[in-house]
Amino acid sequence: MFAKRLYATLVPGSRQQVRFWFVASLLVALLYGLLGLQEIWEQDYSVADDARQYLFWMRRWFDPKLFPDDYIADYFQSVTPWGFTAFYRLFALLQIDPLKLSQLLPLPLGLLATSYGFRVCLQLLPMPFVGFLAALLLNQLFWSHDDLASATPRAFMLPLFLAFLNYVMRRAFWPTLAVILLEGLFYPQYLLVFAGILGLRCWRWRRGKLSINREDGRLYLAGLGCCLLVLLPYFLDGLNLDGLNNSPHGAVITAAEARALPDFAAIGRARFWLDDDWQFWLSGSRSGLFPTFKPQLLGLGLLLPLLLYLPRRFPIVRYITPNLAVLAQTTVIALLLFGAAHALLFRLHLPSRYSAYPLRFVLVFAAALVLMLLIEAGLRWLQQPTAQFPRRVLVWGSLLSLSSLLVLYPLYAESFPKTGYQQGQSPPLYAFLAAQPEETLVASLLQEADNIPTFAQRSVLVAPEYAVPYHQGYAVQFRRRAEDLIQAQYTLDAEVLRQFVQRYGIDFWLVDQDSFVAKRLETQWIRQYPAALTAAQQNLAQGQPILEQRQTQCSVLAQQGWKLLSADCLVK
Repeated sequence: MFAKRLYATLVPGSRQQVRFWFVASLLVALLYGLLGLQEIWEQDYSVADDARQYLFWMRRWFDPKLFPDDYIADYFQSVTPWGFTAFYRLFALLQIDPLKLSQLLPLPLGLLATSYGFRVCLQLLPMPFVGFLAALLLNQLFWSHDDLASATPRAFMLPLFLAFLNYVMRRAFWPTLAVILLEGLFYPQYLLVFAGILGLRCWRWRRGKLSINREDGRLYLAGLGCCLLVLLPYFLDGLNLDGLNNSPHGAVITAAEARALPDFAAIGRARFWLDDDWQFWLSGSRSGLFPTFKPQLLGLGLLLPLLLYLPRRFPIVRYITPNLAVLAQTTVIALLLFGAAHALLFRLHLPSRYSAYPLRFVLVFAAALVLMLLIEAGLRWLQQPTAQFPRRVLVWGSLLSLSSLLVLYPLYAESFPKTGYQQGQSPPLYAFLAAQPEETLVASLLQEADNIPTFAQRSVLVAPEYAVPYHQGYAVQFRRRAEDLIQAQYTLDAEVLRQFVQRYGIDFWLVDQDSFVAKRLETQWIRQYPAALTAAQQNLAQGQPILEQRQTQCSVLAQQGWKLLSADCLVK
């Protein structure tokens, strides 16, 4: 009797049930979002990892004097997508700080993505419970990775991609074009994915022949026109989809040039070339087809092709709509663009960008359908009067185990929710630097330098977070400054230190208790500059660097193992 009632709740699709499961899906998104954001709300100095690149320069809107002649700020301002910049600029006009806004955005973006994901699944199988299953898996996917929490362009891509799938399956002409334009303004790489999916949907296989569907063909031509319109500036810029108006920063680095740089090796900030071929092609974060497989229940989606050929055992297979083809079309396009991105390195930026999320979304919806088929089959079998008791126990146990794995994922998953939030460890440092003139420039090889532009609104000469070597002009300048900084910090010649401070206009120098320990240097990010690192280690073996000798007398602020030194004092 209980199985029959439960079956009646899950399988039919009345309007009342659609509303119930839709609200339940939004509640899941709200719960997961609050769980993910509590970490950042509990800290005064918290910021998403990649947000440090996209947001710090936006403080110029409130104070135009900030970051004067700062090549790092200029670079990231130029490569930030126009739509993303305009969105934050709109709220800045209302005096809403970009950093605060970024902390609030993941929740509404997650709700919007969940709403579209629910609708997408109902167009695959018109039963509302399957939409709820998809919502659960989607939110587990979102919070197993830090993209949504980052509030960067990748966060906006998530609801826009799902909105695109929804409107394409509905053949909603104007909403589809609107989403294409928005995607181009926020995350232009995916216009290639959108155009590919639209192109494949035009073709039909009927009676052994390929034909073109006129309605889909009309949508494809209009969508392709929108894609070309948005991408035109990128084509004029040499098909560089990693940013717009990049001429001041040089051409995109080529594969041959990247192979010669330690930055792209396994030890580098932009590690791309990996020693393990399987890892390189499958799970590499930048080069791999499918960088992470979380949540693991996505693997159930691989069973869908098999279950589709068993309609007697899973009769609701008959209710799956022809829209299921969009999953295959998305998979084909993701694989093609993944291969194209490898062939054109780095013109299309990183290969994994084209395969990771499209394939994850495909598996989310496929896994939701598989779960629905299995649950329906189990509950239907339990209603049979001839079902024997031992088998009933086995089926109930299987259903409960599967449900527990799905619902309790946050409890057993590793590092869940994954937010990527970075906690500022030195509030006194940020407060001191924020009180200095806007043109203040800090030199440091510490990881803490990553946080200075965001929390203190002051420029740094280099920092590992900004060591992004995809444009030659920027990469060459960054490398030169980093190597000069390493040389000056470990030089035994006071004149070299003085010339460095004067050349770059350094005001302060940040070091810590391990800065002059030779063995520690090999574990730090500066190992991607091997020549400068070797020279520094040799100097440490020969004597005490000038900077180390003067750090005590030139310290203007010291706490928690670090010291902030006055550059004027160092060279006097």
